[in-house]
Amino acid sequence: MVNLVGVLLFTFATTFVLAVPFINLLYKLKFQRQREQEQKDIFGRVTSIVNRLHGWKVGTPNAGGILIIVVTIVLSAIFYKSVPGYDIVTQKYGVNWVAFTLYSTLISFGALGLYDDVRKFYGFSLSGGWGLRIRYKFLLQILLALGISWLLYNQLELSSVYVPILALDVDLGTFYVLYATFVIVATANAVNITDGLDGLVSGLMIMVLAALWYLASTIGLTIASLDVVLFIAVIIGSLLAFLYFNIYPARVWLGDTGALALGAMLAVISLLTNTSLILPFIGLVFVTDTASVLIQWSSKALRGGKKVFLTSPLHHHFEARGWDETKVTMRFWLAGAVSAFVGIFVALFGR
Repeated sequence: MVNLVGVLLFTFATTFVLAVPFINLLYKLKFQRQREQEQKDIFGRVTSIVNRLHGWKVGTPNAGGILIIVVTIVLSAIFYKSVPGYDIVTQKYGVNWVAFTLYSTLISFGALGLYDDVRKFYGFSLSGGWGLRIRYKFLLQILLALGISWLLYNQLELSSVYVPILALDVDLGTFYVLYATFVIVATANAVNITDGLDGLVSGLMIMVLAALWYLASTIGLTIASLDVVLFIAVIIGSLLAFLYFNIYPARVWLGDTGALALGAMLAVISLLTNTSLILPFIGLVFVTDTASVLIQWSSKALRGGKKVFLTSPLHHHFEARGWDETKVTMRFWLAGAVSAFVGIFVALFGR
């Protein structure tokens, strides 16, 4: 464990040192939200309340997730080759199919998010060469998730799902690919939906990953868990440094690049450690925020435009009720910390 803590601290220091020149680079590339653009929800509709609350944030650099993705891949690859590990022969971790699957997830979903960010940076419309409407982006997410799920099933031979409380494994066979695809797409979008306030997702991700790190280190539900613990140490270290620059008032945002990549990565980690049914408890804030969007959309569609919330997702509803942004963020962090402990309790209950 001392090696993993050392990995976390080194990654924190590296990301912290690189953050300032990286943010300056984003300014030079004009990777910033443009003044004339309106804030829209996931369905492409203008959200006037959010524009009123956050209009002053124009010019904040976006796509900060690029830094986390690059640092995580480079440093974890180095640590996989150099840090003493669990293997009784080599006494090291290794760059194997576990690492390749995690890297593929970060790069593919990060690239899809970057496409959306770049379009927003430079004000490209949905028409022409940059036109990719939400249904096509959703289809691309499914295709990417299918490819990653096939790696989990075919290369890592994962096919069972652990059911907490009952403490049993259910073998899904080839249906595991479809199940894993759903988990990846759902989690990626849940994290992306929650990414609406300074520091909110970064802080929540650290809590969720810390809980998964504990579970992977202690109960080790799969062989892959042994490789995942090092990767989690790297990503937490990078997120801790990024959070310093991401808390209110943020100097940089994750953007769709970071939110989609981190969300998909979170799902893959839960699948690799066989904690995918525990993840909704650990990440209850992500689930609740996403549910608020679906409830709002359903209510407006089925009840003649009537709304349940002032606006959605839920964190913006509380802002619209008069809560300060920092108050919403900190109370959502508190809820995230509690749900992480609830998830650990659920995972350990009956074992």
